[in-house]
Amino acid sequence: MGKLVIEGHCFSGTAQFGKHLILDLEECELSAISSREVIAAYAMSIVAEIEMTAYGDPVLEHFGHNDPVTSGWTLVQLIETSSITGHFSEGKRSAHLDIFSCRPFDTAAAIRHSATVFGSSKAIVTVLNR
Repeated sequence: MGKLVIEGHCFSGTAQFGKHLILDLEECELSAISSREVIAAYAMSIVAEIEMTAYGDPVLEHFGHNDPVTSGWTLVQLIETSSITGHFSEGKRSAHLDIFSCRPFDTAAAIRHSATVFGSSKAIVTVLNR
């Protein structure tokens, strides 16, 4: 993986209940985003990276097979302060991740870790303070 290019926006509300990181990773390694094992390991490693506590095991389902763009894994990992979800498009070689927590977390660490695990060279980032 080369240098990671990050594009993004941050929107801040007046009252903050939590933080929502919306992360679109492009140019991912196909072997990473198409692997149940890699995605399941990511669920556990991102929880540790952002210093959260998992609530149960990750749920992973592979579907959307009628269209190459929608075909891929979907991840849901509950955390004690909310959830981490991901949708992986094998046809587009992309990962679309949402991390929401009512407890603060390091968005830069989450972006770097996610891009590294999935071998992405481009991250499109939106952070919402809710």
